Amino acid sequence: MAQHNAFYAQSGGVTAVINASACGVIEACRRHPDQIGKVYAGHNGIIGALTEDLIDVSQESDEAIAALRHTPGGAFGSCRYKLKDIETHRAQYERLIEVFKAHDIRYFFYNGGGDSADTCLKVSQLSEKLGYPLTAIHVPKTVDNDLPITDNSPGFGSVAKYIATSTLEASLDIASMCATSTKVFVLEVMGRHAGWIAAAGALAGEGEGEPPHLVIFPEVAFDRAAVMARVDACVKEYGYCVIVVSEGARYEDGTFLADSGNTDAFGHRQLGGVAPTLAGMVKQDLGYKYHWAVADYLQRAARHLASKTDVDQAYAVGDKAVELAVAGKNSMMPAIKRVSETPYEWCIEAAPLAEVANREKFMPGEFIREDGFGITAACRRYLSPLIQGEDFPPFENGLPKVAHLKLAKAERKLPDFTI
Repeated sequence: MAQHNAFYAQSGGVTAVINASACGVIEACRRHPDQIGKVYAGHNGIIGALTEDLIDVSQESDEAIAALRHTPGGAFGSCRYKLKDIETHRAQYERLIEVFKAHDIRYFFYNGGGDSADTCLKVSQLSEKLGYPLTAIHVPKTVDNDLPITDNSPGFGSVAKYIATSTLEASLDIASMCATSTKVFVLEVMGRHAGWIAAAGALAGEGEGEPPHLVIFPEVAFDRAAVMARVDACVKEYGYCVIVVSEGARYEDGTFLADSGNTDAFGHRQLGGVAPTLAGMVKQDLGYKYHWAVADYLQRAARHLASKTDVDQAYAVGDKAVELAVAGKNSMMPAIKRVSETPYEWCIEAAPLAEVANREKFMPGEFIREDGFGITAACRRYLSPLIQGEDFPPFENGLPKVAHLKLAKAERKLPDFTI
């Protein structure tokens, strides 16, 4: 079989383990020298392909690539850029083919979430529409855990572990000070449409009165009066109240509590801080002293507290993506399948990309407590295995060691292209 080159890129918000998937892809490519020659990484995602801004990964040592497994962020740069349909933006697709031809790229691996799955699906159709042989595989990743088919999304387990841990630790702080100081603490977590990360905060406590006392999901319409009544009751009964709230919390009419009025590059509404908004309601309605925090990038960058389950799965989907590609599979996504609950066992299966792109997986009703402010036992059984195990990075001088790549650029062979 003839040897051809591969393209790998990262897309959307990065995670603590997306580089572990990159490691899986690159190491697997190096195991197939008869079919895959060089691996080119797109600098800043698909934009790197369109602008012929390619990183020659073949110049990186095996040691440097192995270090990606314990390095957070996106080693090759990510982007928020979604390819439009081929009918109205044909020039972009023709440009992709030009770049792929110029660098003999026949394998395309795109590491991202739902919007990235859509981009990968469009690229996978180039063979048929523009007559260029290309195998495209989507490598799943999203902290929001909202990709369909796969049991969970690589990146989520580590965020879940970080949020559950932070909720536990902050709750002890508030409990120790509530007699004379802060009564209410609000932790804002990511999750635009799905409350998976907020649900993970509930793992911090299980018994009656254990924090968090309220979890606020995007899937449950926000009722200010009901929330404030619950907060007040908790303060009176337990001395304090800890709230974990999803950034996507919204009213009955769909309006976000913290809509900034802007949109991002994918067309999503920009959310402007639900924690201070909610804390302001507590102050206004109840008069309690409060503190709030926004986990923001910290939750998705905390590789030092990554879940071993998550790291292993992130690497496995990268590895499996290459196995699917060299087997001639196109327009697929390696998906995690939960084989057993107790003990927790999983495997990787192939899912058709057409069934993944532009679809979101929300928290099922049976995972949300009847009062809407917590999780059920079924949800706890689902979440718990995903945060298990520690996979600490090596430390040096008290800080985590991270990969240092050459990021050598491939020689340009084509004229410049404006996106």
